[in-house]
Amino acid sequence: MSGQASTGLPDSPSGRAIPVSELARQVRQSIEQAHPLQWISGEISGFTRATSGHWYFSLKDSAAQVRCAMFRGRNQWVDWQPRNGDAVEARGLPTLYEARGEFQIVVEQLRPAGQGALFEAFVRLKARLEQEGLFDAARKRPLPAQPRRIGVVTSLAAAALRDVLSTLARRAPQIGVVVYPAAVQGADAPAALLAALQDANRRADVDVLILCRGGGSLEDLWAFNDEALARAIAASALPVVSGVGHETDFTIADFAADLRAPTPTAAAELCAPDLQGQRTSLRRLGQRLGRAARVRQDDQQLRLRHRATRLAAIARRSIDTRSWALDRLAARLQHPGQALRQQGLHLVSWQQRLERAGRDQLARASRQSTDLHQALDRAWAGTVQRRQQQLANLGHALTLLDPGAVLGRGYSLTYQADGRLLRSVGSVSPGDDVRIVLPDGALQTRVLP
Repeated sequence: MSGQASTGLPDSPSGRAIPVSELARQVRQSIEQAHPLQWISGEISGFTRATSGHWYFSLKDSAAQVRCAMFRGRNQWVDWQPRNGDAVEARGLPTLYEARGEFQIVVEQLRPAGQGALFEAFVRLKARLEQEGLFDAARKRPLPAQPRRIGVVTSLAAAALRDVLSTLARRAPQIGVVVYPAAVQGADAPAALLAALQDANRRADVDVLILCRGGGSLEDLWAFNDEALARAIAASALPVVSGVGHETDFTIADFAADLRAPTPTAAAELCAPDLQGQRTSLRRLGQRLGRAARVRQDDQQLRLRHRATRLAAIARRSIDTRSWALDRLAARLQHPGQALRQQGLHLVSWQQRLERAGRDQLARASRQSTDLHQALDRAWAGTVQRRQQQLANLGHALTLLDPGAVLGRGYSLTYQADGRLLRSVGSVSPGDDVRIVLPDGALQTRVLP
C-alpha cells in the first residue's frame, strides 16, 4: 500500500476525494429528480409523534419498508388518527436525509387505503352532475325568513341531531321541529336518506329541511355522495340545507342542496332566525319610529303655530284697516259745516260782485244764487246718503267679524280653566273645569270621564 501511495497515482477519476456531505447531496438530488411527488401504499409501522408535532413512521409491505416523515404543517390537516397496522396511501417525495444518510419519504398527504378510488368516483360523479346543471346557482332557492317548522333528516342516535335541536331551541324556541329518521352510514344509508327526504316532501308539514350528520372519513360520509339522493335533493319541493361533516368535508349532497352549511350546528343557525336578535331589531325599529313620529308631530305643531300666527295677523290688519276707514268716515260726518262754510264764502263773493255789477244784474245773480243753493242742497243730500250707505256696509262687515254674532247663530265658545280657548278635546282631561259662553250668558261645567 505504501508503495502504491508513493507512485502518486490518483484515487478517483477526478483526481480528488469528495466529502461525504457532497456525495449525500448529489444522491438526494438524483433521487428527487428521478422520483417526483407520488402516491405510495403500505402499512404503518413504528408510528411516533414528536414533541414538535411532527410524525415519524415506516411504510412497509411484505417485501420492503421505508422510513417516512410528515411534518406538523402537513399532518394538521389529517382529520383521523393513524395507528400502527393501518393500511394507508401516502403522497410524498422520495429523498435522502443527508444528516444520517437515510432514504425516506417526506409525506404531504395521508389517507386510509382505498379512499383513492372513492375520491376518483366522487370527482367523476360531481363533474357529470355539474355538467347537467344540477348544481347551478340559478336553481337554488332562498330559505324562508320565518319558518313555522323545520325538518331534520338524520339518525336519531347522531350527535349532530342533538346539536341541531339544542341550537334551534336556543335561537328560535317558537319553531316546531320534525325529525325524519334515517341511517347516515353504511350500505343501507343512501336508500334510507332518500326515503326520508321523499317522506318529508310528501307530508309537506315543514318549511325547510336540514340534511345532516357529524364528521368522518370519506367512507363514513359516502352515503351523501349517492347519485339518486343528489337528484332527489335537487328536485325537492322543500328547500334543503346540507350540514354534513366538518367545514373541510364536501359531499355531492352539499352541491345539490340549496345551501351548504359547514357543520350541522351552522345549518340550524342558517334555518332559524335568532329570536333575541329579532326582538332587539324590533325594539330599535320601534324607537326609531317613535323618534320619527315625535319629530313629525313637532314639525306639524310648528307649522300650525306659524299658520295661526299669520291668520291672526291678517285678521288684525283687516280689522285695523276697516276701523281706520270707519273713523275717517265718522270724522267727516261729524264736521259737515266746513263744506258749508266754503260755499258761504263763495256766496259772499258773489254778493260783492253783484253789488258792484249794479241793480240790473242783481236779479240774475239772485236767481243764480238760488239755483246754486238748490244744487248744493241736492249734492249734500247725495253725499250724506252715500256716506250713510258706506257706514252701513262697514257696520255689517264688523258684525260678521264680531264673535258675538257667531254666537247668535247657534255657536258657542269654550274656554279652559286658565282662560285659553279650547280648540281640541285632547287639551282637556276628565275632571277639568271648562266655561261655555252662549249668546245670552255663560255656563261653568266639568269634563266627564
